Amino acid sequence: MTKEQLHGLIGEGKGNLANVVQICVMQGSDVLYSDSFRGFGTEDAANVNSVTKGVLGLLTGIALDRGDIKNTQQKVTEFFPEYEVKRGEKTIYDVTLRHLLTMTAPYKFRSEPWKKVCTSPDWTKAALDLLGGKKGITGDFKYSTLGIQIMVGVIEAATGMRCLELANKYLFAPLGIPEHKPHTDSSKEDQFNFLMNKDPRINEWYCEPAGSVTGGWGLTLSACDMAKIGQLVIGKGSYEGKQVLSEKTMTEVLGPYKKLGRMFGNMSYGYLWYKPHDDREVYAAIGDGGNIIYADRESGISVGMTGTFKPRIFDRVQFIEEIVLAAVKL
Repeated sequence: MTKEQLHGLIGEGKGNLANVVQICVMQGSDVLYSDSFRGFGTEDAANVNSVTKGVLGLLTGIALDRGDIKNTQQKVTEFFPEYEVKRGEKTIYDVTLRHLLTMTAPYKFRSEPWKKVCTSPDWTKAALDLLGGKKGITGDFKYSTLGIQIMVGVIEAATGMRCLELANKYLFAPLGIPEHKPHTDSSKEDQFNFLMNKDPRINEWYCEPAGSVTGGWGLTLSACDMAKIGQLVIGKGSYEGKQVLSEKTMTEVLGPYKKLGRMFGNMSYGYLWYKPHDDREVYAAIGDGGNIIYADRESGISVGMTGTFKPRIFDRVQFIEEIVLAAVKL
């Protein structure tokens, strides 16, 4: 398949490709392929859903490098000294940052209580109220978009900076990613519109009423900016000669630490980053709608793909490896 055929395939918009709006492939500082669809330009931003988590993992790494966070074995409650633990709750005292980052933290819910958290005045505190439970720490993988909001509070308490400020200064600027603004309307109607809107967005990060960014979703990026983040992963924390994260910390962030089951494509998991293959150094930050940062250290190629909301599209690793990479290598 040629690049022209790839453009035609995505442009047709059949099946799971119907929501793709951008794709960008980079190798080092070279853009091998950049394309856009459905009213988007290549420099427009899109809501990348849970790719946001991968960026939060990198911000955790920056806080580790700065010494603001000593290590991920620190207990979550250390960062919230004024938080009042609910009577009878004991498990929360044993939960570490590593539990949060590897999605092995325990929560007192079966399904995520979106309405309870997303209508509260402080989403971090509301998420803390969910942490713990009678079963204790089992080490089981429990994917939680609401729970990772706690990590935003940890980073902000440790650094004394808003996560958005930290991202703009220490991650986005060194990579040449445009400065992001806070998206401050957190009404129910606006949350729904932010998820469902199929129009290009500005460079922003959704914020909850207390002023913190949403940790599990809500960041907007272009596909090419996502590919730049992929190059940072490939460079072991270095991007075009700039050491954004130390190699040691990048290695820690990527892990992996947990082997996942069929529901998650039998991939492995680090600190909010996936490792699709056991025998290859390929890493990915993955969001709903097929949004993805794909980074392959062997080839040095990174791929960013963005898509508007479409349910039941989890990742596009196979599409990238079998179709996209074959097209750009011709």
